[in-house]
Amino acid sequence: MQYRKFGGLDWEASALGFGAMRLPVIGEDRSVIDEPEATRMIRYAIDHGVNYIDTAYPYHGGGSEPFVGRALRDGYRERVRVATKLPCWLVKEPADFDRYLDEQLERLQVGPIDFYLLHGLNAERWPQMRDLGVLDWAERAMADGRFHHLGFSFHDSYDVFREIIDSYDGWTMCQIQHNYMDVDYQAGTRGLRYAAARGLAVVVMEPLRGGLLAGTPPAPVQALWESAPTKRTPAEWGLQWLWSQPEVTLALSGMSAMEQVVENVESADRSGGDPLSAEELALVTQVREAFLSLSPIACTKCDYCQPCPNNVAIPRIFELYNQVFMYATKDRARMAYNTWIREEERANCCLQCGECEAKCPQGLEIMDWLEKADKLLGA
Repeated sequence: MQYRKFGGLDWEASALGFGAMRLPVIGEDRSVIDEPEATRMIRYAIDHGVNYIDTAYPYHGGGSEPFVGRALRDGYRERVRVATKLPCWLVKEPADFDRYLDEQLERLQVGPIDFYLLHGLNAERWPQMRDLGVLDWAERAMADGRFHHLGFSFHDSYDVFREIIDSYDGWTMCQIQHNYMDVDYQAGTRGLRYAAARGLAVVVMEPLRGGLLAGTPPAPVQALWESAPTKRTPAEWGLQWLWSQPEVTLALSGMSAMEQVVENVESADRSGGDPLSAEELALVTQVREAFLSLSPIACTKCDYCQPCPNNVAIPRIFELYNQVFMYATKDRARMAYNTWIREEERANCCLQCGECEAKCPQGLEIMDWLEKADKLLGA
């Protein structure tokens, strides 16, 4: 296993972290974790050098934190650092900070939490947490020994990301979504570099876009991978692309099968050698362009069509529609559409007013595409 300095701490983290969000389950119920297999996976990772375990209050229907605590018995707790997250969307008053932290400590049973993150900060959630006094509260909670270091996970624009970092000198780490398809998405590469320059450890989530970049790629992408002199799996290409960036502290992978753990650990072992060459980085750029060329809707997510007078989430709908064709994942895109886009924001709420088309700099036939999206993604 290769290790990297964790921001300003006198500690090095493994290049690969274990995310306890997509553990193997029994049947269709995500809350019923296959504990013997999941324990075997986590302990295999630790035995092979992984020393960072990440969970959160809502993962696996609330079952992830207690499972992680049980998996880290028998001496494994002493070999890792544990991160979990405050469910900010559930916090309504200052007293909730203590209530949720104490509940999580009881669930985990691992002693003080090493890294406590404000979960899913964005332009709406950050001011709410700040105004409820979360930073002063966190200072007190660290002083009384319930957790050691404060960080945050993030889902919004670069400007919001920078504002959060600049608001507090005590951040130890941040967690951002980053992969070779999302270089300009949310915090993006700019955010990665800004946080690292400010001395924060940067933990990368969704390094393989939730597994979309690890499966069998479409033919144009596969042909590009096969043209490389050095042969790698799609998953290893994605991970090595991340580890070629010195600002990345670790890649956090939510692994759901033992073969994924074995492959990713082996990839992490190789991350300390030469990073991807200039030619290989150029090839990854070609792969990104090949994926994007499969998108039927040429939406750039400029948001000129927003706000829609009928509240339709046009760019997000188009992104999911395009993913069906880029990654051949219709069922997954439909699940995301019906889970993460509210009913009042879906494509069938379009009233064909045409205001969006008048604003679109790409000249897209937005109303027609929304009809197609509704037929493809709608329940």
